[in-house]
Amino acid sequence: MDWFLCSQSKKSSAPFTLILILLCCCSSPSLVFTFANASSSSAFNLTTISFDEGYSHLFGDGNLIRSPDGKNVRLLLNRFSGSGFVSSKLYNHGFFSAMIKLPSDHTAGLCVAFYTSNGDVFPKTHDELDFEFLGNVAGKPWRFQTNFYGNGSTGRGREERYQLWFDPTKQFHRYSILWTSNNIIFYVDEVPIREVVRSKAMGGDFPSKPMSLYTTIWDASNWATSGGKAKVNYKYAPFTSEFKDFVLEGCPVDPIEQVPSSNCQDTDSRLAEKGFSVITPPRKRAMRRFRERYMYYSYCYDTIRYPVPLPECVLVPSERQRFKDTGRLKFGGSHKSHRHRSRRQPGASNSEDPDM
Repeated sequence: MDWFLCSQSKKSSAPFTLILILLCCCSSPSLVFTFANASSSSAFNLTTISFDEGYSHLFGDGNLIRSPDGKNVRLLLNRFSGSGFVSSKLYNHGFFSAMIKLPSDHTAGLCVAFYTSNGDVFPKTHDELDFEFLGNVAGKPWRFQTNFYGNGSTGRGREERYQLWFDPTKQFHRYSILWTSNNIIFYVDEVPIREVVRSKAMGGDFPSKPMSLYTTIWDASNWATSGGKAKVNYKYAPFTSEFKDFVLEGCPVDPIEQVPSSNCQDTDSRLAEKGFSVITPPRKRAMRRFRERYMYYSYCYDTIRYPVPLPECVLVPSERQRFKDTGRLKFGGSHKSHRHRSRRQPGASNSEDPDM
């Protein structure tokens, strides 16, 4: 058994230690991330808000249930409707985060999405940053993908797909998106799982216009599980996803005039001083280990889809050796063929996610 001490936060007021444990069992290793002595909010020194302070109901009458104190919310999917909520403001850059617990049992065909978008304001040139959690048949784990679009570049999907190192239905975990003028970082708890660094070659493909934060649960039976073969089974409905400890830190923008309500340079400077804005060497090692063990598809290694990697791709030899030229693992998991399709539902990206 090998033990990897990955990170000790010096920014939290409480002692915080992130331990990476590589467990070997029957020659099948899996990486377990254990967090001790602090929650992810205290480790990042986050200021959380209640649901009522930052969000409003988006769709699904009766399927959004607030807690009595207005701090937490549940989203339901039943045979009549999914549901969702949206931030009350648009933001020009920011840190968007929430503690989320996903539905349990048979969740095939479900998509729970946590994402930023401005599609309602810029329908033809929209920007988007996605977490999409994809359900599975009973006994198989949830999977998830990250993606981003800039200036309506939906024809160039930038999906990466992963497994989690924990059961997201048992307890809450924090999922976060940092978006600045220079980079994008996706976090699970305190582990950075993906960073996109802006380059001139990306042009308008890097998200640059103000966005709102959306969260939805919906029926994605036509693509989410086993390429659409496993549908939502409403015998198990309602499907319930829970959300709490919200974070909206950014430069708010008037949704009508689309101009900042404050000095965004000051806001950007404050964000840059936060602990989540820097991938420290220990976090960089944690990100590398996560990607080597839990990423099972990357567009950057899909040379059939993109013979020339897109400009933001950083090809890492330790990652590259694990993938075929389809961008899928050479071994492990059941990875079906990738077929590009358009499916503009709430929080949707433009690709099919194969089953694990």
